Amino acid sequence: MAVMQQVVLSSGRRMPVLGMGTATYPVPPDEIMTSAVIDAIELGYRHFDTASIYGSERAVGQAIATALERGLIRSRDELFVTTKLWCTDMHADRVVPALQESLRLKGDKQIIFTSEDMIPLDMPTVWEAMEKCQSLGLAKSIGVSNFTCRKLADLLSHAKIPPAVNQVEINPIWQQRKLRDFCSEKGIHVTAYSLLGAIGVFWGSNDVLECEEVKRIAQSTGKSRAQVCLRWGVEQGGSIVVKSFNKERLKENMEIFDWHLKEEDKERLSLVPQKRLILVHPFISPNGLYKSHAEFWDGDV
Repeated sequence: MAVMQQVVLSSGRRMPVLGMGTATYPVPPDEIMTSAVIDAIELGYRHFDTASIYGSERAVGQAIATALERGLIRSRDELFVTTKLWCTDMHADRVVPALQESLRLKGDKQIIFTSEDMIPLDMPTVWEAMEKCQSLGLAKSIGVSNFTCRKLADLLSHAKIPPAVNQVEINPIWQQRKLRDFCSEKGIHVTAYSLLGAIGVFWGSNDVLECEEVKRIAQSTGKSRAQVCLRWGVEQGGSIVVKSFNKERLKENMEIFDWHLKEEDKERLSLVPQKRLILVHPFISPNGLYKSHAEFWDGDV
């Protein structure tokens, strides 16, 4: 079994660099996801990325219980499990109950809003409730996802506990150097999702794996295109989450820690034309809170 590299967050918690993602659509039956998570634990994965909106919390919980029964892990503390607060629970009085639901594995949500339903977020009170989750011991670390430099700066202006992590889209064709530099300066760890372009789901794209530089490097190194992207992600200094329910792919995704990209390959990847893949269409409307993707992403598109 491979030994997983870890990073230390500002909260003091250790987080494995490679995590198994669980966001997919349509959501598979619990038994498929549970089996895949058990496979991942057997292979050495210790970081699992979930969210109530993914519909994956129950299956991941079942897998952890089975892994404990089989002796694959000695205790739950060996695992780093992330979940996320869905938009409809981003109200001060709903944050703690939403996390409690997730911890009871009852937190599955549905996307049941229109872009016209969006209202401004009262970030100070919502983040105060997030801080309460940590002080109560319901969460060992708290963080954010899809936050821009501007949103992070606003949050840091009032946060008593700064976010330990910002989970965002990062891949060779959307490298987010400005955001990564800002997070590094502020002591916020960056976790990359969609390193492979979220292939296979309606919001994804083949553009990352079809990138000519990625294909060239894969051919010259004898690695898969996915491994090139994942290794590139690790070498940016952050952590990565990647979704697969196939045991052989899970194994392949782990085989990125005993080799390095050449400096010239990293330099050529740094010159790849950039474009954001995740465009959050459901949140955009001429009559809603966010009237364009540029407005949603604070100009970073």
